[in-house]
Amino acid sequence: MPRDNMASLIQRVARQARITFRSPAGPAFGENLHRLQQLLDEVRAEDLHLAPRGPSAAAAAPGGGFLRAGAVPPVSYMHICETESFSMGVFLLRSGACIPLHDHPGMNGLLKVLYGTLRIACMDTLPPAAAAPPPAAGPCHRALFRSRQQYTPASPPCLLSPQTDNLHQIDAVDGPAAFLDILAPPYDPQHGRDCHYYRLLEGSPAGAELPGLPREVWLMETPQAADFWCGGEPYPGPRVSL
Repeated sequence: MPRDNMASLIQRVARQARITFRSPAGPAFGENLHRLQQLLDEVRAEDLHLAPRGPSAAAAAPGGGFLRAGAVPPVSYMHICETESFSMGVFLLRSGACIPLHDHPGMNGLLKVLYGTLRIACMDTLPPAAAAPPPAAGPCHRALFRSRQQYTPASPPCLLSPQTDNLHQIDAVDGPAAFLDILAPPYDPQHGRDCHYYRLLEGSPAGAELPGLPREVWLMETPQAADFWCGGEPYPGPRVSL
C-alpha cells in the first residue's frame, strides 16, 4: 500500500528540485543537490501508484500524436511537472527495451529506479583530439567511457552533470523497468539543449563486457534509431503543484 506521506514526499521532491536548480551555480548547490538525492532515494513505485509492467498498448504518442502503425512503443513517458528550471516524469521500459546512447547538453539529471533492473552506461564528452577518428559515416566525437552498472530500486539515484556522465544508454534487464527522471533544465532545442544520439564505434555499451573502464572511445553521431520512440501515458500518482 502507498505510504500515507507519499503525496507530501513527491511534492517535497519537486519543491527541492525547484530550489536546487533555480541557482545551479550558487554556493548552496551542492548541499541542495544532496538533499534532493536523499528525498529521491525514498521514492518507491507503489508511492506513485505504479506496478511492474510494460507501457500500455493504448499509450498515445507525446503531444497527442498516433502510435506507429498501431505498434506499442518500447518506452513510454508519464509527465509529472515542468518549470523553466527542471522537468520531472517517469519513464517505463518494456522488457528488453533500450534508450539509445544520448546526451543532455548543459543539463543536470537524476534517475531513480522504481521497479525492475536497468543497465546504465555512462560517458563524458572530451575535447577534440589531434588524432584522426576512425572511418565512420557521420560526425565523430571523443568520449570517456566511465562506467556501466546495474541499478535496481535498492540503488541510490544515478546522477549526471554537464561535465560528468552526461551521455548515457539505458537498458531494461530481465523484464520491464521504470525510473523517475529529473532533468535540469529541460530539453529545449531553441536554447541549444536538443537531444543527440550516438553509437559507440567499437560496439554497443549494452553488449559483452568491455575491459578497462574508464577509457577513451570514439562515438559517431546518428539519427534517432527507427526502432526507438517514446509514447505517453497519464501519470497516476499524487498531484504535484509548483
